[in-house]
Amino acid sequence: MIRCTNCQYEPDLNSSPYRCPVCGGFFDYAGELYFSNSEVELKQPGIWRYRSTFGLPTDIHPVSMGEGNTPLIWSEINSKRVGFKLDYLNPTGSYKDRGTTVLISYLSWLGVKHAVEDSSGNAGASFAGYCSRAGIHGKVYIPDYASGPKRMQIEAYGSELIPVPGPRSNASLAVKRDTDTGTTYASHVHQPYVLPGYATAAYEIYEQLGSTPGSVILPAGQGSFLLGIARGFGALRQAGEISSIPKFIGVQSMACAPLWAAMQLGDTGERKNEEGDTIAEGIRILEPLRKAHVLEAVESSGGWMVAVAEQDILPGRDELAKLGFHVEPTSAVVWPALLNNIEKLDEPIVVVLTGSGLKFVDH
Repeated sequence: MIRCTNCQYEPDLNSSPYRCPVCGGFFDYAGELYFSNSEVELKQPGIWRYRSTFGLPTDIHPVSMGEGNTPLIWSEINSKRVGFKLDYLNPTGSYKDRGTTVLISYLSWLGVKHAVEDSSGNAGASFAGYCSRAGIHGKVYIPDYASGPKRMQIEAYGSELIPVPGPRSNASLAVKRDTDTGTTYASHVHQPYVLPGYATAAYEIYEQLGSTPGSVILPAGQGSFLLGIARGFGALRQAGEISSIPKFIGVQSMACAPLWAAMQLGDTGERKNEEGDTIAEGIRILEPLRKAHVLEAVESSGGWMVAVAEQDILPGRDELAKLGFHVEPTSAVVWPALLNNIEKLDEPIVVVLTGSGLKFVDH
């Protein structure tokens, strides 16, 4: 059940507002995600084998390209066992596909023919690809600094591309003009339907390991992927599949690290944070919508937020490439975070690699 986090308003399932029409708050699931191993449908494509966890009408037809089932590849790093979850191998080259397939399937079921999104690149590319698959006309607002390959990918899928000058936050403001005219806002931030899609990464990690990891590290901009994975492990624990959850370590660039600042510095962090330039463009988010929920998930797991120095990001990408993993700089922030925190991490350690290196070109 979807509910406004502020006034508890419950929208009709036959509509898709991105914010509460009563108070302007944002929507979320009213309770814990549901998981039952007996209801996993092995014949369904990709993450849709977990469709019973999505909380959607049973007659929805999946708009799917086989997302999910990404490899978990093991290495020994500083004498510790580390598994790399290769989510950059999803159909459009990023983990976003896990959430997009659920959201676009829902919008297609509603009969939506036109939708808009704002993105620094990966979410826009995922949105464009799945819109094309569903026969939905898409329009994507992106910051004009977004890397060329991501822009070309969005246009290749047939969506209209609208570059917006200035910081990432300007693209979020610009998209509101379309939503004011009644166009559906298929926001990967505001629409809660992406979260159970992200949670499927937790189910896969559990299946691949056969147990609970000790620690999970991943990049965090909005922090929605971290939140979804945390809820996935929470659903597994509630179902009795596991007895404990891993520590979650979210990684940001020091140039724009609102989650890290809020956890480390509290109210002082709110005042000190800014949206600085960073090569990790996918996590350049100044005001995460679900910040309180993300920080609660991290803190309750015994985990923490990490902010890495800008000069360590590209060397991190190069070190990951030496292991055979070609990722974009946004994803590469996990490498310096791993090395700087590895002595504090419980094993086995899972590092989630979120975006393909094919989406980025050095200038």
